[in-house]
Order: sequence, then structure tokens, then C-alpha cells
Amino acid sequence: MDITWEDGFAIEVRADHGTVIVSANREGLLSLARQLTALAESVPGTHIHYDEYNSLETGSAEMIVERIQ
Repeated sequence: MDITWEDGFAIEVRADHGTVIVSANREGLLSLARQLTALAESVPGTHIHYDEYNSLETGSAEMIVERIQ
């Protein structure tokens, strides 16, 4: 699966009392939209792992998005 990022993207994920909050600039939202579209076209079980070491802002919570069925 092709994972691409818009130049200048910024994405932060945090969990607050059971609520997951994803905050992103325009480039971050476009990047996520493209990646989620690619994930939707992939086979079940495919996933994308996001964390502060590969894509999210420092201090962000880890997030995994997985295609099922």
C-alpha cells in the first residue's frame, strides 16, 4: 500500500477520557484522506500504524487503523 504525505503535514492524536481526538492541518487531513482511501481498497487485515516516531506530532497517542471484512 502506498503511504504518501503532503508537504508540511501535521497530525496529533490524543485520548481524553475515552474520546480519541485527531487534530490536523489541511495537509495532514489530505494525507489521512488518501491513506484511508488506499486502506479501503486493500485486503482485510491491512492496517496503518501511526505514532510519534513515524508520522504524528511529539507526544501523540499511538493510533492503528485496520481494514476489516
